[in-house]
Amino acid sequence: MTNTLRSLRVSVVVFDPEIPWLDRTFASLARSASVAMAAGALETLSIDVVDNGTPDEAALDESIARLASALPSVRVHTLRGHGNVGYGEGHNRSIHDGRDDVHLVLNPDVELDENALTNAIDYLERETDTVLVSPEVRSPTGERQYLCRREPSVLVLLVRGFAPQWVARVFARRLDRYEMRDVLGRGVAADVPLATGCCMFVRGSSLRAVQGFSPDFFLYFEDYDLSARLSKLGTIRYVPSVVITHAGGFTASRGWRRIRLFLASAARYFSKHGWRFA
Repeated sequence: MTNTLRSLRVSVVVFDPEIPWLDRTFASLARSASVAMAAGALETLSIDVVDNGTPDEAALDESIARLASALPSVRVHTLRGHGNVGYGEGHNRSIHDGRDDVHLVLNPDVELDENALTNAIDYLERETDTVLVSPEVRSPTGERQYLCRREPSVLVLLVRGFAPQWVARVFARRLDRYEMRDVLGRGVAADVPLATGCCMFVRGSSLRAVQGFSPDFFLYFEDYDLSARLSKLGTIRYVPSVVITHAGGFTASRGWRRIRLFLASAARYFSKHGWRFA
């Protein structure tokens, strides 16, 4: 494989993480990195674990040590002491320090397929207009998660996040369109408006050009905002050969504080990119 995108930086932001899932994330990252290096898709790798606040730092450090042991030639760096600066700003601690060809924004509840890194880097290498590769996302039980999105409306977000099932069924066609169910799973999809922040393979030069995540978003919609800004520089593509498993849940199950953050970030996103009510 001839490849000019040889360096990858990975940032993982944690806040009181579930260590068993984090171990699975790190183990899958180590496997996928080893495959990519063996295939010639990757020459240098650095990993930043950004600790936004972990009560049991010893358990986190042991998990990071297991990752470092699995990848002895890789720089694994822990960033802490800054407090809970938010999801996007946590990743920025890594992004602003990097000069790598590709940057992977990775959730601590994601498992990478062993070929995910190889396939994502190879795709970015071949399709030079692509600024972001968004993966095929599956749940831990194997169902497809539809995490690439079209532009939301206020109505769609409220129905999807908070309405009872009988109401959601009334708006099923709108929800399906928002989740791009007519496109995902049918090969590569170009011009994805909004990509999921749980796993973003971003061309490093493009990510630096937009200066990473916006500090306007503490939690939620930082990925939508980043997608909107990156799409002005090139194409965001869903690439089904890049496969991950994601254990994340929905906003309504996360308590009132998370719901308030979600609504505030949604209002901020609409104010910045245009309001759509229906």
